[in-house]
Amino acid sequence: MYRIESLLAARTFAVPQRVGNRLFFISNLSGHLSLYAMNVGGSVPEPLLPPHIALQNPHLIGVSFQVFPKPGKILVMIDHDGDENYQPMLISLEGGFPEPAFGDTFARSRVHLVDFDMERNITYMVAESRDAELMTAYQANVETGEVIEMVGNVWGPTPVAHTRDHQRALMVEGYVTGDTSLYLWKRGQDGMQLVYGVPYEQRQPEQQVPLYSFGAGVFTPGEEAVLISTALFQDTFGLGYLALDGNSELQEVRIEGAAHQGVGELVNFASLGDQRYSLEYNIDGVSWLYVATFDADTRVMRIQHVICGQGELAGGVLQGSQYDPSTRSFALSLTTASTPTQIYTVEGENFDQVQRQTNERILGIPDGLLSDGEDASYISFDGTRTSARLYLPAPALGFQGPRPVVFYVHGGPQGQERPDFSWFSMPLIQFLTLNGIAVFVPNARGSTGYGLTYTKQVDHDWGGQDRLDHIHALKLLAQDPRLDVSRAGVVGRSYGGYMTLTLAGRHPQHWSAAVDMFGPNNLITFFSRLPETWKPYFRIILGDPEDAQGRAFLLERSPDTYIDQITCPLLVIQGRNDPRVVAQESIDLVERLRGLGKPVDMIIFENEGHDVLKYENRVRCYTAITDFFRENLKP
Repeated sequence: MYRIESLLAARTFAVPQRVGNRLFFISNLSGHLSLYAMNVGGSVPEPLLPPHIALQNPHLIGVSFQVFPKPGKILVMIDHDGDENYQPMLISLEGGFPEPAFGDTFARSRVHLVDFDMERNITYMVAESRDAELMTAYQANVETGEVIEMVGNVWGPTPVAHTRDHQRALMVEGYVTGDTSLYLWKRGQDGMQLVYGVPYEQRQPEQQVPLYSFGAGVFTPGEEAVLISTALFQDTFGLGYLALDGNSELQEVRIEGAAHQGVGELVNFASLGDQRYSLEYNIDGVSWLYVATFDADTRVMRIQHVICGQGELAGGVLQGSQYDPSTRSFALSLTTASTPTQIYTVEGENFDQVQRQTNERILGIPDGLLSDGEDASYISFDGTRTSARLYLPAPALGFQGPRPVVFYVHGGPQGQERPDFSWFSMPLIQFLTLNGIAVFVPNARGSTGYGLTYTKQVDHDWGGQDRLDHIHALKLLAQDPRLDVSRAGVVGRSYGGYMTLTLAGRHPQHWSAAVDMFGPNNLITFFSRLPETWKPYFRIILGDPEDAQGRAFLLERSPDTYIDQITCPLLVIQGRNDPRVVAQESIDLVERLRGLGKPVDMIIFENEGHDVLKYENRVRCYTAITDFFRENLKP
């Protein structure tokens, strides 16, 4: 029998940055995530942080660090064992003990690094207050320590582009998923100037506002206009051109020359300098990265080069990519469902020189025993196409007869399960298949990756139509002779944990076992325990517990309302430092189940947050989940 340690022997190499002949990246070489550097072409990775400091999962934090070569500094965002109270800290390029980058300016804040200028040592950050519904944007100089408060409010205006002299910045104010307004900030002036959209406070009751979904942006070379990602023209996102004369309409930018086909979205856009741009797509869950040039006269973005998506770099998921202007090259990290992350450099005049910089591998499991999965997309109960994959045990493992099946439900709910070995789910999925259990992975409505309209279908409908997507999938899977849905389990983390509890309570006849990982159980207590800066979003997207109608909805959609109907055994997993779904939420759940005489076990990891990241905890977690399903599904 294979052990989870074989899968976890493959370390993570994520979010690489190349500066000259050096590569900086995040890895769990020590058993937890930390910052390392090595030479391009290969060398022993050098730790840059003390061994007791653990960094957050790049999937959750966004920008984890940024190298500033001129002052010889690295800005690193550090929290404490997953509590997500990130603080900007500085170390030298050679590493060292981190010191606060800007004194005690952000002591009572949770800080996010959102933009930067390596040439001028400028960084842009958004700080969430820990005490009030307030998020504030800052411009700061890493070399001098100067900090400029830009603007703050309940919605957290976020800098997405800046002029070369940093006197102006483009700001996106977001209310809920896809609903945004665009502003211009000018240094020395109070507040911001509305550029496009309708601010939330200025709307009339029932007023319908276009979902602009403004995202990444850049100023054009003359700085008289901006290019901005938006969903206004395409539900799967594209680019818009806006002149900053105060009178112009947003114009569509045509993107020509893409090599990919399939269903997906434009997920990132950035300037590379020299009037070149990068475009990143998520197509059917895998990554494509391009270099393009923009014709301002025709409003056309023409793709010139494929960086990722073909050849050696096909069929995977990017775990970060960054362009290094000094070497005119990309550093990127790529992974698939069955292969761990590897760092690559891509360079040359036509970006056709690909060099792998790492050689991570899984130990002790022969080739062909891991599952790449197969497309299992289906038409749901109301005609909606639902993307899904099915991972089956390899025939060489020798299991006979129909296989029990586990549903793996992703978090978010605005998230997506992708063929990504670096994410928590994939080692678990592979370990379950090695133990004879099939794993069904749906991206039910509300998921990202399939257009904004699809993502928005979960707004104010938690546990509604998305729940029915899962139940309909069970009916269809029952027709597959390779599967035995009478032995079905469900597991999910975060919103996936919420859905796990919902499915187990509202449809108990279908499940033989369920695993909840830090999922909300009582939506009213969940709301009350959220960070203050998150509450405005959840009031709109989910419901306001101070409003009678909102409170009634939260009760109706809470798994706790149906908890007495659960019949299958339950395993609950929780991180003690979780700021999103606090530990007490899971403790309350377990006490309630035990009070009802329900079979339930619980694991609390004392040094984890909204994830399970540390090696020893992962071994215990994956093993416990797999043993639990083996015992109850009897593969």
